[in-house]
Amino acid sequence: MKIIFIGDVVGKQARETLINTIPDIKRKYTPDVIIVNAENAAAGYGLNKKIALQLIESGVDAITLGNHAWDQKEMLSFIEENPKIVRALNYPAGVPGRGFYEFQLVDDRKIIIMQIMLRLFMGLSLDDPFAVTKNFLQKEKLGSTCNAIIIDMHGEATSEKNAYGHYFDGKVSAILGTHTHIPTADAKILESGTAYQTDIGMTGNYNSVIGMDKENPIHGFVRGFRAEGRFFPAEGHITVSGAYIETDDKTGLSLKIEPFQI
Repeated sequence: MKIIFIGDVVGKQARETLINTIPDIKRKYTPDVIIVNAENAAAGYGLNKKIALQLIESGVDAITLGNHAWDQKEMLSFIEENPKIVRALNYPAGVPGRGFYEFQLVDDRKIIIMQIMLRLFMGLSLDDPFAVTKNFLQKEKLGSTCNAIIIDMHGEATSEKNAYGHYFDGKVSAILGTHTHIPTADAKILESGTAYQTDIGMTGNYNSVIGMDKENPIHGFVRGFRAEGRFFPAEGHITVSGAYIETDDKTGLSLKIEPFQI
């Protein structure tokens, strides 16, 4: 199976660039599935119905969220209507939506797209990501119930991300990190066949502070307070960051991981 995963989309200009770039991505990689993390797509803060539908209409098969999942209040209800939008699996019981999406291709192959949120430095009340994932994988097994399993690993600490990747090596097709908006140079296939990258980076303007206009974040670090109440996505040249994965349809394990920036 050929899989494209796109990193955190930050703001309007980034999502418009991504939508315009998807045809080129399809021509180059001929993917079976395209997954996008869009938790910052609405002016840097969350996702709304209009943007979600635009992304899906452009050819995106599944959208993952993260710690900004509920910044736009309408997502609390719309996520229940659209199973293609995936929030973290380890939110406590009762949180709207689901932590995974089963996508069936026209040839009956099936991929499961899930998201997990790690806990170190995240400041959220979350269930144990290791235990929740282990329990989920008792029901879904590579080469048996599905052809591929992709995990969007949303977290801050590289150590926790590394530990999570090695712990589930061989149990899923790929574990791809999001959240920090900075691509890491460690894309590889782990010992037991799981493709891994600590963070695949963002889709946004890299002449910024993690996608946001530089002035206000710098003011906050230097002066100890924000000049304005919120940050704004940086405008300028947009880079689409992501990873291309190839998996074996029988085993579900990865054959190739190729990070890219467009």
